[in-house]
Amino acid sequence: MKDILDVAARILISSFFFYEAADNMIFYQLNLDKMVAYGLTWNTDLFLVGATFFLVLSGIMLLIGYRVKLAGLILLTYWLPLTLIVHDWWTLEPGEGRRIQSALFVKNLAIMGALLLIMANGSGRFSVRRLLDRRKI
Repeated sequence: MKDILDVAARILISSFFFYEAADNMIFYQLNLDKMVAYGLTWNTDLFLVGATFFLVLSGIMLLIGYRVKLAGLILLTYWLPLTLIVHDWWTLEPGEGRRIQSALFVKNLAIMGALLLIMANGSGRFSVRRLLDRRKI
């Protein structure tokens, strides 16, 4: 049962990052504008393309179960600063906006927790990593 849950967790968490990468591509200009609004004005194109690339690459690594600790580290390196910058609910006045931002902040904390669990437990039995280890490649 643990092996099935490992795969299910990897599928669910990687699908979230694939969605984020697709959102970056579909709403490219809107995301660039948001980056400028949050104070990132230097090489925004490079940062957005790089972030999208690492979201896809790390999502694939999580999905197939290959080097999940590295994938988790890459995603945490991206996700933690993004969460602190974009969902800064503590700077907002009490009200609906603060409530929404705090909920999004906590959601991102939960995603980071899932990444930490995957990093701690590894990719599990049903993974490319285990397949390669068994074949001594």
